[in-house]
Amino acid sequence: MEKTFYIHTLGCPKNSVDSQSMATLLMQHGYDLADEQQDAEFIIVNTCGFIQPARQEALNLLQDIVREKKRNQKLIAAGCLTQREKEQVLQEVPEINALLGTRRWMDILSVIQQLEKHSQKPFSSITEGDLAMESEAIVRAALSGGYAYLKIADGCDRGCAFCSIPIIKGPQVSRKLQDILRDVRVLEEGGLQELILIAQDVTSYGRDLGLPDGLPNLLQKIVTSSPSIPWIRLLYTYPGEISEQLMHVMKEVPQVLPYLDIPLQHAHPDVLRRMRRPADMHKVRDLLESMRARIPQLSIRTTFIVGFPGESEQEFETLLDFVREIRFDRVGIFPYYHEAGTPAYAYPDDIPASEKEERIQRLAMLQEGISTSRNEEFIGKELDVIVDGVGDGISVCRSYRDAPEIDGMVMVEDELEVGKITAVKVTAALVHDLIASPLRK
Repeated sequence: MEKTFYIHTLGCPKNSVDSQSMATLLMQHGYDLADEQQDAEFIIVNTCGFIQPARQEALNLLQDIVREKKRNQKLIAAGCLTQREKEQVLQEVPEINALLGTRRWMDILSVIQQLEKHSQKPFSSITEGDLAMESEAIVRAALSGGYAYLKIADGCDRGCAFCSIPIIKGPQVSRKLQDILRDVRVLEEGGLQELILIAQDVTSYGRDLGLPDGLPNLLQKIVTSSPSIPWIRLLYTYPGEISEQLMHVMKEVPQVLPYLDIPLQHAHPDVLRRMRRPADMHKVRDLLESMRARIPQLSIRTTFIVGFPGESEQEFETLLDFVREIRFDRVGIFPYYHEAGTPAYAYPDDIPASEKEERIQRLAMLQEGISTSRNEEFIGKELDVIVDGVGDGISVCRSYRDAPEIDGMVMVEDELEVGKITAVKVTAALVHDLIASPLRK
């Protein structure tokens, strides 16, 4: 069991990036990744602290591990929950051996080495204040599914009223261009098929570095320096920052997928103003219409918050009307959570939980019909898909419309090569997924 570790990852894909980086760093220094938690000397939990259900999930997992682990196993809590609620974590799970804050995944090696030297002494590494992002990011070659996330920035400058990300991670810090390009080349050498550039707001990449048109220029440079990567996907974009230059790159550069995840959060101007979000819906409509006109195959995903303080029935009906009008490909729906420390915490949480749930169901039912209709448009058409997994004569794939573990799947009635991109023909459509058969060439 000596010099072995196991990582639990909770929360968003950005946490997955940090977990992958921690694993690579440890393996480069002689530690082995265990197949099971019970076989690891060090158990690492990379937590999420964004909303209360995520925090409770992390605490429950930590407490479960304490009950299950052996005496000689060490437990390390990392990530957003430890950054945001250090005292609560230690109070509720005092058996934790070490804490690791956000943006400090690269300290995991020194934390473990400290635990090896001082087995009875907890060690804490929590970032205080601003911190420049680590430039020597460690990148693992392409995953077995053929795709990999690459974080290009961390933190956020937006200050949305409901959001705790600036509290947890601070202002946006962009990685240096040359460091990103270096990491992309490493991934390219590993045979990567899909590169997913991720940040809280990728469209603001480079602003803190003084780079004009940072994201479009980054995409152009990636395509030039690593031309063999066939797919590049963006997560996540901000509606007011989708520029003419970015739309031009998405239209003209075939490697950049025509896919945008644009969290709009609501559609009524008054709610958006309370949220401290862009409230000019005329501009939002013009943006969406312009993008679809220029990039007809564009797939648009968005996210809405239901039950924000003061949301009236009329304001919610405006949201329903907007969804009917725009016909998004995919929609994520979340109830408003009253988060301490956010600007919205000053508002009364005046929408009952039962009413939030009822509104969520109404919006979800509406969007299910739209998503089904959008999927049915692809019946009989050919699509390129990336193969994520196979089993029992079926291949689980994704098209350009599908981000991993977020959107739908393309189920292909054949066992294809995992990690490769192949052409299929769509034969049927479900609410979230497509059914397809392989094209023999």
